[in-house]
Amino acid sequence: MEKIAAEVRELVSTADDAGRRELLKSLRELQYSLETPDDTLKRMIHYNLRLTVARTATDLKLFSLLAQNAPSPMTTIEIAKQTGAAEVLLGRLLRYLASLSMIKETGVDTFTANNITTALAGEGFQAGLRVYFDSHGPTFQAAPAFLAETHYSDITDHTKTPFQAAYNTDLPAFTYATQFPVISANFNNYLAYERTGRAIWLDAYPLEEECKAQPAEDVLLVDIGGGIGDQCVALKTRFPDIPGRVILQDEAHVLANAIVKEGVEEMAQDFFQPQAVKYAKYYYLRNILHDWPDASCRLILENTKAAMGPHSMLLIDDIVLPNSGVHWQAAQLDMTMMFVLGAMERTREQWRALLDSVSMKMVKVVQYTSLGDSIIVAVGK
Repeated sequence: MEKIAAEVRELVSTADDAGRRELLKSLRELQYSLETPDDTLKRMIHYNLRLTVARTATDLKLFSLLAQNAPSPMTTIEIAKQTGAAEVLLGRLLRYLASLSMIKETGVDTFTANNITTALAGEGFQAGLRVYFDSHGPTFQAAPAFLAETHYSDITDHTKTPFQAAYNTDLPAFTYATQFPVISANFNNYLAYERTGRAIWLDAYPLEEECKAQPAEDVLLVDIGGGIGDQCVALKTRFPDIPGRVILQDEAHVLANAIVKEGVEEMAQDFFQPQAVKYAKYYYLRNILHDWPDASCRLILENTKAAMGPHSMLLIDDIVLPNSGVHWQAAQLDMTMMFVLGAMERTREQWRALLDSVSMKMVKVVQYTSLGDSIIVAVGK
């Protein structure tokens, strides 16, 4: 087994991202092919438990503690003293985490960090755990009953989803979250982290080439619903010499936590209202339209189109699903969008149909990750 493992690691070391994902898929299929029915059952019925214990571990700061102390291992007694948790309880939690390789067991009641521990210790990663356990968890639990009660109809209304059933509210998820600053903060921190280490649109899109004659006084890019501004910061950091104004738009309560960067202007704007900035070169929507059903997307697109000039382009930064063989990460994101927001990930044909419905033309699609993250370039017809 050690020889096989060494060969796999060698393959990974020379593979690109798509090759690495394909290798992981092959290994996963191999694992599943070796399972007995009992193995499969025990793996699947305890998925929720994994997230439960990991969420508890973040409250106790176990991942951070082990990562900070690495490579030196820590005993259960030492960890109990620093966390205040009961030693027996703590030992059981640590044993479970080690059994799933979230941490590494080095001896009797002795543990240290591995690469997964280090990832789990990150603030953005822990924000993601809180989002999916605290906020999305009840929605996922409510989904089977909701689907049965609605006779398995398509979910196309963001006010009629398992989220409303779980939280006993008529409010859409985003509106509901504004009432709870902690939920909003976790969500924004997770979004800022979520693509860490992954390619971004600037790695593939020919921005410099298209902006050679860009006037300095004009608006280069409007980041619509841009959150705390990580994409604007990336643009100004990567291409500080491209002239033109860069404007970050979102609701005022989101902009209150925006990253400060020279050359990035902040503007409070609701994308369901008419776009205030006219004739920008680029209007940029990153992971916005996948949050909304088609009817809402059409309103966002119509507001944007009305502000576009003859040389403006709309850049939609979102996943473009293949017609078959969708990666599990993209597929589970599609399920999340449906259950929480009544929204969806879309295929190229679905994106084209959406744009056609507001008299916009898909010019090209620039894919920049193996998961299907792409820039869809569109203009008015």
